Amino acid sequence: MFVISEELKKLPDKPGVYIMQDAKDEIIYVGKAVNLKNRVRQYFQSGRNRTSKIEQMIARIDHFEYIVTDSELEALVLECNLIKEHSPKYNTMLKDGKAYPFIKATVGEAYPRLLMVRKMEKGKKEDARKVKYFGPFTSSTAVKDTLELVRKIFFVRNCNRNLPKDIGKARPCLYYDIGQCKAPCYGYIRQEDYQKDFQGALELLNGNYGPVVSMLEEKMYAASEKMEFEEAAQYRDLVNSVKHIVQKQKITSSEMEDRDIIGMARTHDEAVVQVFFVRTGKLIGRDHFYFKHVKEDSNEEIITAFIKQFYAGTPYIPRELFIQTELEEAGLLTEWLSNKREQKVYIRVPKKGQKERLVELAEKNASIILQKDAEKIRREEAKTIGAVKEIQDWLGLGSICRMESYDISNTNGFESVGSMVVFENGKPKRSDYRKFKIKTITGSDDYGSMYEVLTRRFTHGLREQQEMREKNLDEALGKFTRFPDLILMDGGKGQVNVALKVMEELRLNIPVCGMVKDDTHSTRGLYYNNIEIPIDTHSEGFKLITRVQDETHRFAIEYHRSLRSKTQVHSILNDIEGVGDVRRKALMKYFKSIEAIRNASLEELEQAPSMNGLVAEKVYHFFHKQGE
Repeated sequence: MFVISEELKKLPDKPGVYIMQDAKDEIIYVGKAVNLKNRVRQYFQSGRNRTSKIEQMIARIDHFEYIVTDSELEALVLECNLIKEHSPKYNTMLKDGKAYPFIKATVGEAYPRLLMVRKMEKGKKEDARKVKYFGPFTSSTAVKDTLELVRKIFFVRNCNRNLPKDIGKARPCLYYDIGQCKAPCYGYIRQEDYQKDFQGALELLNGNYGPVVSMLEEKMYAASEKMEFEEAAQYRDLVNSVKHIVQKQKITSSEMEDRDIIGMARTHDEAVVQVFFVRTGKLIGRDHFYFKHVKEDSNEEIITAFIKQFYAGTPYIPRELFIQTELEEAGLLTEWLSNKREQKVYIRVPKKGQKERLVELAEKNASIILQKDAEKIRREEAKTIGAVKEIQDWLGLGSICRMESYDISNTNGFESVGSMVVFENGKPKRSDYRKFKIKTITGSDDYGSMYEVLTRRFTHGLREQQEMREKNLDEALGKFTRFPDLILMDGGKGQVNVALKVMEELRLNIPVCGMVKDDTHSTRGLYYNNIEIPIDTHSEGFKLITRVQDETHRFAIEYHRSLRSKTQVHSILNDIEGVGDVRRKALMKYFKSIEAIRNASLEELEQAPSMNGLVAEKVYHFFHKQGE
């Protein structure tokens, strides 16, 4: 048995990582410590000034583990890895996990290539002379567009052939035919000339656009003077493509450094971190990342959590990080990032000039994203919670959270089924949907079928509630224990009266409302307390009712269709003596269709899985007698 007070006494005076777990062995928090004994004991000392979030976490701790490390830096690395792997509930968590594309230049090859990759391979140091990376980029589309442009201008190959070893072994590919490769694979270009073109491609990727634009414009004018206007137009389009890339990669610094500019904005419980990716002095892209449930976290804690989680997962570490606030762990984070980069990394808080304005710009962009999200949330709330409020007002009811809607589906009384869909706060809760196969009614009797469905649903719910109370269990664990605040019937007076009869017999007091349709089968109003209430067909409440109706129909028809399909299979194969569900499934899987089984020879049937000679004969004779 784990006794926390006793285990606290065993904690060592060493750096490491501590792992808090609940009664279900779920990891709920991971932290690092310079001194495990002092840090972990703080959580269980009374009188300390803690946030409510930490208090909730402590209340759930059932036991803890710890891992001793040689240094605080090792503890930081381990903490980052464990947070990434387990996503603990009470850690401040980055919500976005993204792998950014790079352009990989295989400069060590005789005929080098340009490839899009998702991670940088870390090999021996001398391998740096064989491979060069550009990026990361925030868009794979942008990478593909850039590579396509480079191939059009510099004819860089796009194949995996081992050159010069494989020169002449196969004919040139499609890229040669469309004029985007000079076929080094067939010896149509010398290695020296190919390398010269490739260096031009690297210049373009390094941001040196001037020579490329000048070269293309010279070729454009030369083609125009020769009255080769189609060729001139192609060069013109290439010039425009290069200039388009130049406009995207705005110059942010003359220092030619690689840096990430990090800005954060927050509301009461959410935060957005915006990052500008600057490479060799140029802004090559930006991205934003969400944090939820940060009401009690400081700006410093959020930015620290972002740096730990983001740079633990990205393969490229820039030379500088610009942030908006000083960090208590800045020294430790700098050491960790420097080790990952294998060069010195600096975390800076700019105080003036262009660098400060860039951080402010990142903050402003983060704030704009939060504002857009707030507007999106308002629109979503109008469609859901606002729509429910309108329905409440129309019916004169108190608070409505859960609505249940029911429908019956059959084909001329065949395989009648019932469906129950659930909406909570205006949104479908699919985990609570239920299906009913009608047992007591034969033929097309929608009222009788609905009476059976509602009786079974609420009788089961009442029985579950009683069992939960007797066992002192949480009633929310049951499948039918939660009752709705409003029952919506797909129909008018008749369907409503069926539901009211069930409520009266089971002594339940749940409001029942009918969704009344006009002659064109469109919803026109609500039937409640023997009155038809007209509703505004342009309102959000009307749109929600329509969504509920459509979802109820869809779910019922989908279930009925699946049962009908199963019955059709059963009616043919399961009528054969010796063919049960196992053999039926094996036959269908092996032959793919009933028609194939019908046309199979006796020998073919004997070879099917789960079959023997006797049953194969029965299947064969069944279909051949059927056809006589």
